[in-house]
Amino acid sequence: MSQSGRNGLTYSDAGVDIDAGNLMVEKIKPAVKSTRRPGADGEIGGFGGLFDLKAAGFTDPVLVAANDGVGTKLKIAIDAGIHDTVGIDLVAMCVNDLVVQGAEPLFFLDYFATGKLDPDQGAAIVGGIAAGCLEAGCALIGGETAEMPGMYKGGDYDLAGFAVGAAERGQLLPAGDIAEGDVILGLASSGVHSNGFSLVRKIVTLSGLDWDAPAPFASETTLGAALLTPTRIYVKPLLKAIRETGALKALAHITGGGFPENIPRVLPKHLAAEIDLDSITVPAVFSWLAATGGVAQNEMLRTFNCGVGMIVVVSAENADAVTAALEAEGETVARLGRMVVREDGAAGTIYKGKLGL
Repeated sequence: MSQSGRNGLTYSDAGVDIDAGNLMVEKIKPAVKSTRRPGADGEIGGFGGLFDLKAAGFTDPVLVAANDGVGTKLKIAIDAGIHDTVGIDLVAMCVNDLVVQGAEPLFFLDYFATGKLDPDQGAAIVGGIAAGCLEAGCALIGGETAEMPGMYKGGDYDLAGFAVGAAERGQLLPAGDIAEGDVILGLASSGVHSNGFSLVRKIVTLSGLDWDAPAPFASETTLGAALLTPTRIYVKPLLKAIRETGALKALAHITGGGFPENIPRVLPKHLAAEIDLDSITVPAVFSWLAATGGVAQNEMLRTFNCGVGMIVVVSAENADAVTAALEAEGETVARLGRMVVREDGAAGTIYKGKLGL
């Protein structure tokens, strides 16, 4: 190659298409605009997103921040060619972690990295992020799209999300008054949510099924679409119950690590959660995963939510009122168990009964 030929290289020759990036920004503007809320009124395209806490109605707020990704569930979205739901998962994994601390999610930022930017694919992903933000009541005030040839192959991409919420000072959870005899409520999940998918994908490989085959546990849809059912966003029902009843003592988001890892995080060291496994309605997807992969009950419980995506701790006298408040907002609530004294060296989660797999 001549010297002048080398000097004629462009960024596009290196695999980065600035025009595709600009086109994607135009495509996502309506979705982003739909998430506006009090406190967030800016346009995307600036160097940073602005948020006005006073306009959002707070007087003496404590900020709470969370970040997360979607994990290898993205691989199913890529292989199945379904890109409009993983954005909801991205938001859910962050905002559910905010609300468990009593915080109202205020704004969200996303990071989308890909090997070769497809503006339509990118717009579908951000459309899902906007849908999740609308459901959580937070504004999508910024994001980053990175085209990185050589880092990601083919149509592969990765997502990360960052959410900030606020609670008035003194209103954060868990409260300091969790006691022996308090009731544990469980809110139903929408399915596998967004963790454990490395095991899910291994089990699907064992099954020999393709992503477009009918799902054995939900024959009206394909396996890929069924497994991509988005993570449930619990924000609005929980905030309403917190504000209406003032009776929620603690919340735990059941993600990777399941019950044994996530419930003890919000409990005082002298208490354990006694869970009656017979009280859980286990969605068919978990029965299929356990049977197809030969996965033992305790491994299921420490990998997946098994049908319970959120745990609520309340005093026994307030259990019915909190249940009613959550059911009025569309949640499916089960009474899972109670708080008991934790023996020295014992686990923070104790099981009774058997999971209905």
